[in-house]
Amino acid sequence: MANSPRRDTPDPPPRAEAGGELPTAVHTAVAPGTAILRLETIGPREGGVLDGAWWPRSRRIHSELPGLISALARHIGPITRVGLDATAWDGLPTRLVVDGQVVRIDSYPVGDDTILVTRSEHDLFSLLVIPPDADAEAAKAAIAQAVRQDNVADAQQILIDTGAGQQGSV
Repeated sequence: MANSPRRDTPDPPPRAEAGGELPTAVHTAVAPGTAILRLETIGPREGGVLDGAWWPRSRRIHSELPGLISALARHIGPITRVGLDATAWDGLPTRLVVDGQVVRIDSYPVGDDTILVTRSEHDLFSLLVIPPDADAEAAKAAIAQAVRQDNVADAQQILIDTGAGQQGSV
């Protein structure tokens, strides 16, 4: 699913093209502030290491995270927790209220290239975080790799492989 957190309606889920790449239309639309997700929400989730990718516009968590949480909640239901690396963000709070729901923010040493999103108590989704200042083509390549069902690389390796992390980290 491709979502711009600032839009009111989600785009239809993208269909994978040959070779597991994202559709061309999604590739051209991907920009900072976008979440690209491959979510299996029922039964055991199998496939890649990551469930999606997020390319925030900045390191300001108060302005970036609510849009992501809103977009995710439209597809998977209420988000109860978010885990991320406090050193990677400006002013990490302990909780945020998004769309009338309290979301607990936990600081984990997950690395600044990953965000963990919890639905209910134990349903965890892991998203690659693209650095805000990443080159657009490198970011698109990293997003495409992260959402491939057969991906076995972790977030840090994807950023290295695609060059998306060379400009800095989140």
